[in-house]
Amino acid sequence: MAYLTAYHTDIGIRKNINQDALLIKTALTQAGEVGLFVVCDGMGGLSHGELASATVIYGLSHWFDNDLRKLLIAQDIHEDVIFQQLEETVEKLNDDIVSYGQKEGVVLGTTLTALLIIDEIFYLVQLGDSRAYAVNNHEVIQLTKDQTFVAREVERGHLTPEEARNHPKRNILLQCIGARKEIEVVITKGKIEHGMSYLLCTDGFYHKLSPNELIDHLQTESTETAMKQAIQKLSELVKMRQETDNISAVLLKVV
Repeated sequence: MAYLTAYHTDIGIRKNINQDALLIKTALTQAGEVGLFVVCDGMGGLSHGELASATVIYGLSHWFDNDLRKLLIAQDIHEDVIFQQLEETVEKLNDDIVSYGQKEGVVLGTTLTALLIIDEIFYLVQLGDSRAYAVNNHEVIQLTKDQTFVAREVERGHLTPEEARNHPKRNILLQCIGARKEIEVVITKGKIEHGMSYLLCTDGFYHKLSPNELIDHLQTESTETAMKQAIQKLSELVKMRQETDNISAVLLKVV
């Protein structure tokens, strides 16, 4: 299995610092080409959100290069082992960021959406409201659930999706990495589909885009250059629509 990949990040029209962070890691192994794709949306005053998102990116990159590598060499890639290692790694990163915040007297945190692909299986790690999508020629499938106040209220039937989009509490997260000691690391799995595109993005990227716009711009591109141009065009589009957040996306296509 091989991937075409592209990424783009933009500070946006209002922020002074880009607190988003991205990761694309691939490696040829006995299990085929393995990939780890991550987006993080940091939160905190000054450069603290940037520190939180960068810490998570560095930690997951280190896990990929070391712990996952050992599992692949030993051919010990059972589902329960992958789940356990991902959960423990994210929990350790959360502890580190919480401890730093307590020591320095600052509040900081980051969302996390991470897609790990081994053979034909993907593992998806989610905390916060960044998103992962699967995109084909006729539909966009949201693979993650937003861990936000309004998403929970929609699920409970207390808000409609339309009401949630404009709700004053739409940006309130139920959890993220670094805000508190106790987190629930949500990990799901699925089967990779050849020819499908997978998009990971922060909320600044998706807030002002429709599913049809994602299909029109992302699914037909078949080179990495064209893929990058497509997400750049979408980034410019959301800025024209006055999106004020940082804007970041990772796009991959399985070929």
